[in-house]
Amino acid sequence: MAHTQENSSELIARVRRIAGQVSAVERGLERGASCGEVLHLVAAVRGAVNGLLDEIIVEHLDQHVAKPGLNDADRLHAAEELKTVVRRYSK
Repeated sequence: MAHTQENSSELIARVRRIAGQVSAVERGLERGASCGEVLHLVAAVRGAVNGLLDEIIVEHLDQHVAKPGLNDADRLHAAEELKTVVRRYSK
């Protein structure tokens, strides 16, 4: 079982909260909210997505890179996956 499946209900709840925040941005734009209000809503979305990403990265590190007993090939593969995500995220 993948570690994301072990706590999938928690992750899904976070994703649903993020979806609600994105919907709030859409509603704000539709009703002509001020730039400041929309910026705050978008910043909240970004913070929530960053929090989700951080949680999954830490789980990935714990389970696929730093976990004792992993073979070198699996560890290297997991590290490469993480590098790809970090590079994509930092663009």
